[in-house]
This record gives sequence, C-alpha cells and structure tokens, in this order.
Amino acid sequence: MPYDSRSAEVSEVVAAIAPLLTQFAAVAREEHITRAAAGMGIPQPTLSRTMARLEADVGVPLLGRTGRGVALTRQGHTLLGYVEQALALLERGLDEVIEDAGEARGKVAFGFLHTMGPEAVPELLRAFRVDHPGIRFQLVQASASVMLERMRAGELDLCLTAPLPDAPDLAVRALDDQRLYLVVPADHRLAGRRRVRLAEAAEDVFVCMEPGYGLRRITDALFAQAGFVPKVAFEGEETETLRGLVAAGLGVALLPAPDTPRPGTVDLTVTAPRAFRTIGLAWMPSRPETAPVRLFREFVLGRRGRLLHPDPAND
Repeated sequence: MPYDSRSAEVSEVVAAIAPLLTQFAAVAREEHITRAAAGMGIPQPTLSRTMARLEADVGVPLLGRTGRGVALTRQGHTLLGYVEQALALLERGLDEVIEDAGEARGKVAFGFLHTMGPEAVPELLRAFRVDHPGIRFQLVQASASVMLERMRAGELDLCLTAPLPDAPDLAVRALDDQRLYLVVPADHRLAGRRRVRLAEAAEDVFVCMEPGYGLRRITDALFAQAGFVPKVAFEGEETETLRGLVAAGLGVALLPAPDTPRPGTVDLTVTAPRAFRTIGLAWMPSRPETAPVRLFREFVLGRRGRLLHPDPAND
C-alpha cells in the first residue's frame, strides 16, 4: 500500500488530541469553561490551556467567546458529533469488558477438540452452570495446534487439548485418558474379535486425521510403537467422517469411541501398544485471569478422572 502522508498526519493529530476529547465534550455541554472545570475537578486555567492546545493541534477554531461563556464554531459542532460517538462507543466497550470479567455474568472463551463436542463438553458446561448460571461462554472447536495459537493470541482463555503440549509459556494439567480403538468394517476379517494387537492390522489400509492434528500425532506414534508405517488411503478433519469411510469399507482407523454407535463398524480394543490419548486443560499462566475464567478453570481441574466418565451422583 502506498504511503499516505495525509493519513499519517491525521493519525498523529488523533494521538495528540485523544486525551483532550472528554474535556472538549464537557466544555461543549456546559458552554462555559469555569463550570466545566468545576464539574471535572480541575483548575479553570488548566482547562483553558487544554482547549487552546486542542485548537492548535487541530488547526481550526473550535470555540468562540460569547460574553462570559463559549459557543462551538461550525467546525466545533462537527467535531463534537464524532467525539460523542467515539466516547459512547468507548463506554460500551468498557461496559462489555467489565461485564466479561464479572463473577456473576462474565464470559469465558473456551476451546476444545471436535471429538469432545457431542457429549463431554455439553455435560461439563451443564454441571458448571448449576452453580454459575449467569456466566457466558464463547465456544471454539478446533485442532490442538489452532487452539493453542488462538490462546497465545489472546482469543481463548482455556482449552481442552491432546496430546498435552510441552511449552514453557503454557500451564497444562492432565484430566483424563481416552481409549482409542481399532475401528474396522463390520465384514472385516477381525470384526469377530474383541481385542487385537495393532500390528495385526499392519497390512490394512488406514484412514487417518490430516497431519498437524493432535490425534494424527498420537496415532502415528502408536503405529511406530507397533513396528509399521500404515498405508494411508484417506485423510480427513472429522472423526465421524473417518468412521463413515470405515463403514463404507474404505479402510480401518484408530479412533475414540463414538457417542452413538455407528452402523457398519466394529470397535476393537487394542492390547498392544496401549492405545489412548490424555486429555488435558491448557492456559496461559502469565495472562491476568478474570473471575469467570478462574472459576471455570478450577471447576474443570476438579473433575480430573471424571471428564470423560462423569459421575452424576457427585455433580
């Protein structure tokens, strides 16, 4: 984009006059510098100098003397309209951020893996809102890497993720282990079994999550432990899509159990290597924490071992 010297000049003026605008609005409302100064609790000479500086920075007259008071010039009226809009917008923004931080009606930006959306997270939120019904949530479903990126950018307060990240800027607590199953078509040669070793599927074609997803990193590590590199036919972004591909006979997969059984597939327990992923909670410990975020974080950490298998009697 070409350099716009006029835009740069205007930006400099805005930076210079921004702190003066509330005082300008007060003088405009009162049409009297002394009364405006008294209302703001500042000396009258100080406010007079501020108005003179404002006019000097803008470069046009904004106030005219009328006897013992002042009146806005045409340019002053024009500027006041924008100043009042800007101040009103700022007040609304402050109302929102103050409300977001309030313990009773604040907001939590919470990220979680797609596979936790159907049941685990709704149950978690239901239990939390029994005691905190006014707290609102901004929910984000994404891959582990995307969530951590957004949390570092300040867009998320907390996230449920796997595998557990190892980074010095993050605080991470393990919450629960989720078993992964070898998912095969109903007519697969292993479908009549209950348990298998992963190496028994070494010659099968696999459908997997795309590279970069946390589940893909975990399954690749399991394949390596089992001593083979899988033949991957399809890669996707949703576990239910992968399960559908298995049901269609297009391959086998390593996936967590579905919330609702999928016709045409069979889930087999993997005995070797131990197939699971650890779900954990991550947050930025260096970032100031609002009351709603603290309450929800403590609540989630208190459900360690019950995140994926809640005990209704204890809720």
